[in-house]
Amino acid sequence: MKWFLKYGFVALLFNTILYQIDFTKDTIAPIIFYVLMGVGLLTIIVNPSQIKEVIFHKSFLFLLILNLINLVYLVIFDDILNRESVQFLMARFVQFSLISFAVYYNFDYFKDRFPKLLINIILLVVIISLVSNPYVFSGRYQGITWNPNEFSTLLIFAFSFLLLRTSEKTYKDLFLLFLLFGLILSTGSRAALIAIVIAFVYKFGLSTRNFIYAIMSIFLYFLISSTNLNTSINRVTNQGTFEDRAEQWEFALYNLQEKPFTGYGLSQYSGLPASSLISDHQKGKIMSAHNGYLSILLQYGLLFGLLVIFVFLRKSVEVLKFFKDNSDYNVIYSYIVLITIFLSFFETFITGINQFHTILFWFALSFLSFSKFSRL
Repeated sequence: MKWFLKYGFVALLFNTILYQIDFTKDTIAPIIFYVLMGVGLLTIIVNPSQIKEVIFHKSFLFLLILNLINLVYLVIFDDILNRESVQFLMARFVQFSLISFAVYYNFDYFKDRFPKLLINIILLVVIISLVSNPYVFSGRYQGITWNPNEFSTLLIFAFSFLLLRTSEKTYKDLFLLFLLFGLILSTGSRAALIAIVIAFVYKFGLSTRNFIYAIMSIFLYFLISSTNLNTSINRVTNQGTFEDRAEQWEFALYNLQEKPFTGYGLSQYSGLPASSLISDHQKGKIMSAHNGYLSILLQYGLLFGLLVIFVFLRKSVEVLKFFKDNSDYNVIYSYIVLITIFLSFFETFITGINQFHTILFWFALSFLSFSKFSRL
């Protein structure tokens, strides 16, 4: 039980990677998820003292508020007999609890050793991907995952953690950075490219030299994309334009107008509600709202949705301001919070249950909140 309190979140996070791998997402991953949820709920029930000591700790108050919002919304606007909505409520509660336990009881581990473990796990996925599918630049590369964007999410965190570590870079680190950067380009993810730019600004700051390097990199990028080579760089530049995102946002706003106050329910967190109004020309094209904030509004409605957004944005601004001049271990977790808040305008982050980026965001926010209170 003590081990689970300290490392249950680690198992939960790495299981989200299994959800991204094509041959485990529908087999092993769901089994592990339900076991973790069951054991987590049992741990809370048989240890009621943990609720007062950890879950009610002032640094995790924002998580408790979000859980209460989910409960109140379920009772007032959702269907309390809807199994999927209840499952979302319970899963979010257990996940937030595991995050709180991990930070409270194992803070030093996540401060010193966890980033290296995360890098190594992602590198293992990279190695398996390259062995099983070495044709990196033949199209949008996705490795062993089911989606190029999912693969890019793993890569960007490994790349950023390596870059932001305060220790001096070895030749091995430099090689891994170049390898990961090349693979990120091969996924054709524009969000990942933005995340890289933010990582470099976080690491080296804004200066004339860095600005010149950025201009040179952009020039090289567009030079490659202007060729006739059939690479993922060409695909990300010439396809999937901003108009696609605009149509998806318009789709989300159109559906929000149908249920502006009640939303579509806790179970509809993907940004594509089951009862959404979708035209014939959008079928197969609209996969989600592709905007985390719009997805929350679709899920909860305007009243509860804006309240949810206010709670986590307020906490995000609070910790980012507190650690803005900090260059120690907190910089990695500050970076996670920052890019999630920014990239959620273009991707459906924050709302997921078994999404790697989402779980890591809530953990980073909780870690920084606890770190802040421990210094006051």
